[in-house]
Amino acid sequence: MNTSVTLARVQTARVRAGWKRLKGAVIWTLLTLYGILALYPLFWLFISAFKSNAEFVNTPFGLPAAWQTENFAKAWQSAKMGTAFSNSVLVSACSLVLTLFIAALASYVLSRFRFRFKAFILAFFVVGMLIPIHSTLVPLFILMKQMTLLNTYWALILPYSAFALPTAIFVLTAYLLGIPKEIEEAAYMDGAGLWGVFFRIMLPVSLPALSTVTILSFLHFWNDFSFALVFISKSSLKTLPLSVANFADGYQTDYSLTLAAMTIAVIPTIIIYLIFQEQVMKGMTAGAVKG
Repeated sequence: MNTSVTLARVQTARVRAGWKRLKGAVIWTLLTLYGILALYPLFWLFISAFKSNAEFVNTPFGLPAAWQTENFAKAWQSAKMGTAFSNSVLVSACSLVLTLFIAALASYVLSRFRFRFKAFILAFFVVGMLIPIHSTLVPLFILMKQMTLLNTYWALILPYSAFALPTAIFVLTAYLLGIPKEIEEAAYMDGAGLWGVFFRIMLPVSLPALSTVTILSFLHFWNDFSFALVFISKSSLKTLPLSVANFADGYQTDYSLTLAAMTIAVIPTIIIYLIFQEQVMKGMTAGAVKG
């Protein structure tokens, strides 16, 4: 009797192990397929940047027969991408610093202090996430013209920061609410002031959330086309999206140079993600295990 029960248990354990392996294989297969589908457009962009226009039209999904490395040099020179690249870096960096500083201060106040109209202010920022950005182009253009900010870096930095703040404050506030207040109390007992707690405790602790906000905001700043198109007309102030658009007009498109320029433009976003990906993953898993 004991032998038959033992055999039944062993057989059941083997069946469960088999199902577990099968489930794991199916999950990994689906994840692999999803990864391939997600990365293929980026791979297609990279290989297409080395093709000529004729080769791109004839074999859009094949590998280049001859790798046209000069496409990058031509794209860089003909569209003045050096100037556009530096403009994009300057605008994105200034907008990012301004967004992170204001969002960190506002989130610290909203998450750690009690005061009147706190819920209203937080709801006000959340509602800001629902405003369609492009619906504000006309009133913002009129406002920028009245303030004589058109064709300046501030014409991009201020709107970028303003529209990135609601999401940044929402993410940072939600993260800071999960931090125990005992950490602040211990810092106050050690003699730290309000600004000391903010800079020495809260900012380092909220680094995963700040990294998430950095990536989301930087992608928006770096890839924006509509604001730069409306607010900037000087060629010396144009950003990368406007520079890439120079290769297409109403009659034809130079695909080889366009794809080469797009490849150059997408590299910084990949670098930023690779730099902050570890902190982003920590932010996504923070609070998953309690105790």
